[in-house]
Amino acid sequence: MEGLIAPVWLITFGACVGSFTNVVVWRLPRQESVVYPGSHCPRCGHAVRWHDNMPLLGWLLLAGRCRDCSASISWRYPVVESLSALLWLSTMLVSSGGGGGVEPSLQPWIGLPLVGLLLPLVLIDLDHMWLPESLCRWGVLLGLMASVTGGAPVFADHMIGAALSLMALETLSALAEKALGQPALGLGDAKLAALGGAWLGVFGIAIAMAISVFSGAIVGSIGRLTGRLKPRQPFPFGPFIALGIWLVWLKGPNWWWDQWLNIF
Repeated sequence: MEGLIAPVWLITFGACVGSFTNVVVWRLPRQESVVYPGSHCPRCGHAVRWHDNMPLLGWLLLAGRCRDCSASISWRYPVVESLSALLWLSTMLVSSGGGGGVEPSLQPWIGLPLVGLLLPLVLIDLDHMWLPESLCRWGVLLGLMASVTGGAPVFADHMIGAALSLMALETLSALAEKALGQPALGLGDAKLAALGGAWLGVFGIAIAMAISVFSGAIVGSIGRLTGRLKPRQPFPFGPFIALGIWLVWLKGPNWWWDQWLNIF
């Protein structure tokens, strides 16, 4: 029974953070405060009652409709809350080679702010093809603070990883724009890569970017073949970078490198 306590708390708090993530994803692109006013219906403006604001349960009890005006509440709200809960639970799966080299006993808990930042970044990029600099900046700062627990060599590696990632992707973006005549990568992608470097170090972010390029190429190719993406039509790359960062955080760069060698 005691072994279930930590997962239950992770799922509960993860769902609550997911509820707040929905607020951030809606308000931040609109340059609204994510704190004030409290949760309210965007149609009628009535404040959401505390018992209706419970993650997952609130939406189910309301049958997906506002209590005051009966406006439909998007299914995305409980989906994001559920996804956040699962991502929080996944922090317990970090392996001995993962965790970016930070103090092993702290790795499951240090991963919580990382996943708490990656999820809203992914959702905002999917909605607006924009990665808020403020969230990326906080991610870099928290990643470097976490790396201190691994000692001076880990901190230095993560500092270099953040700087190299930023410079490499900004340079690549500029070169691609000259060659293609249109932006190939947004500057937000470079800032998200810097966030990854601050959490994973040089080798870690290199592997994470390889995963993101590989997965992005697969999805992009499928989109082109099915006609959902037109030639040279841009699509958000941030979700693939975030996926690479999280996968490398959980398993470590050496594990992914070994899988790559086994395949080829």
